Amino acid sequence: MLVLDDEPIVCKRLKPFFQKAGYEVEAFNQPLEALARIETRRFDVVITDLKMEGLDGLSFLGKVKALHPDTDVILITGFATMETARQSFRKGVFDCVAKPFKLAELLDGVRRIEKERGLSS
Repeated sequence: MLVLDDEPIVCKRLKPFFQKAGYEVEAFNQPLEALARIETRRFDVVITDLKMEGLDGLSFLGKVKALHPDTDVILITGFATMETARQSFRKGVFDCVAKPFKLAELLDGVRRIEKERGLSS
């Protein structure tokens, strides 16, 4: 799993949370660094913020899907609007979660991805 958010506190919360839940996690605060990693490795799940310096989440989503169409993306945002949700689902996002979020909401999204892929019981 790859986590991308330009707020370091978000990565500091998500990485250990998902590691304790049994996931391998790489976390990034810089979109371009995360994109460079995506170019060298396929991730089953990407959790990304929408509004970031350098590259917004929808552009990042498009690049992830272009490189790895089977990677599922969960978008987290403090700027959730219906139009944003529509755009993100059109680009292939699996789920959209509004900030502030509960960690369990993201875990539920990841588990739904696993269930759809037949990876869990």
